[in-house]
Amino acid sequence: MKILITYIAALCSLVTIAQQTPAPKQTQAIAIVGAIAHIGNGTIIENSLIILEDGKITSITDATNSSNIAGIKTIDAKGKHVYPGFIIPNSTLGLVEIDAVRASNDQAELGNWNPHIRSLIAYNAESKVVESMRPNGVLLGQIAPRSGRISGTSSIVQFDAWNWEDAAIKVNDGIHLNWPDNFTASRRSFGGSHSLKPNEKYAEQVTEITHYFNNAVAYNNGNKTKTNLPFEALNGIFDSSKKLYIHVDEEKGIIDAVNFSKENNIENLVIVGGRDAYKVTSLLKEHAVSIVLMRVHSLPSSEDEDYDLPYKSAKLLTDAGIVVALEASGSHERMGTRNLPFYAGTTVAHGLTKEQALQLITLNAAKILGIDAMYGTLEAGKSATLFVSEGDALDMRTNKITHAFIDGRLLSLETHQTELWERYSNKYNNQ
Repeated sequence: MKILITYIAALCSLVTIAQQTPAPKQTQAIAIVGAIAHIGNGTIIENSLIILEDGKITSITDATNSSNIAGIKTIDAKGKHVYPGFIIPNSTLGLVEIDAVRASNDQAELGNWNPHIRSLIAYNAESKVVESMRPNGVLLGQIAPRSGRISGTSSIVQFDAWNWEDAAIKVNDGIHLNWPDNFTASRRSFGGSHSLKPNEKYAEQVTEITHYFNNAVAYNNGNKTKTNLPFEALNGIFDSSKKLYIHVDEEKGIIDAVNFSKENNIENLVIVGGRDAYKVTSLLKEHAVSIVLMRVHSLPSSEDEDYDLPYKSAKLLTDAGIVVALEASGSHERMGTRNLPFYAGTTVAHGLTKEQALQLITLNAAKILGIDAMYGTLEAGKSATLFVSEGDALDMRTNKITHAFIDGRLLSLETHQTELWERYSNKYNNQ
């Protein structure tokens, strides 16, 4: 019994060890001088002066024509780069700490129809996984649930907080619906691979979604004599206060999802995944549908697709006038989120300019999530959520962050991983 108690205590310590203490509120003005400022909207200031005060950017100008900054705390960033904080949509960061420990896995709820399930209240602000995103510039994220036909409701958080209340930037921003697949994978044969077969229940499953939404509309337009929490939660997508995020990859599924939203007068639709979205760009543009694109570092889904399709999809959609952001879902999603800037960097090698690629994880993501009034670009009046890098932040060889701020608060960039790196660097350097 003593051994069992010790084992449980060790597991609990892995889950509950606190992150670096959240930074205190900004109390004095800070000037970042001389950096190449990547605004996030496609423009660059080669020699910038950025002044942060009371958690906001109060001024961003060319340093050669700037006013006197005497008396202001100064960060000399000459030769370095400044970027808006990177934003990760459709993430389960903070919902799972250790996959093998059931008590630390809170990304999915029982049942198939859970629009009322709020991911925010399960968000662990002290997650060691979350804190390890900051040294690569990923400072904000949409925390979204998984599983079921309707997974639940997501919220937007910043990644330096005491608890989920402090972390929240935008509460209950949207509902996540998993659209049925047109094809299902058959069981793998011995020595063979999965084969695809038509989903014979596809039409039935779509009809089921339609009936559920029709019932929700009837409830929300009725006298509500009995409270129905799932239907209450769906009201936001009908009055446009929430977005509907439909997770779908296939061409037919995307077309059906867009038509479904149109038939139900749902104005704010976002397609998540969107592997085949490049095939239906005219439809997407006509209905102003944005795309949170599948992870760039993926393989093509069939032998008929171009080998580099996942790498160039962002380029194809951007050229078609679609607002695109990048996600990191898939295998090792949470740990892979730290590679978000490098996913964007890959799109540069496949057609986008660096500033267009930057928009995929800053301004475009902010627009899709509805937080662009305060985040996503370096502009006067917006939140001072940004970071300073020694080099190109989209290149893993040069993305070395020296300073990072969320709402003007100077963050610690120390994590359990940097601690281990320093520990073993000292060990082997001294031998």
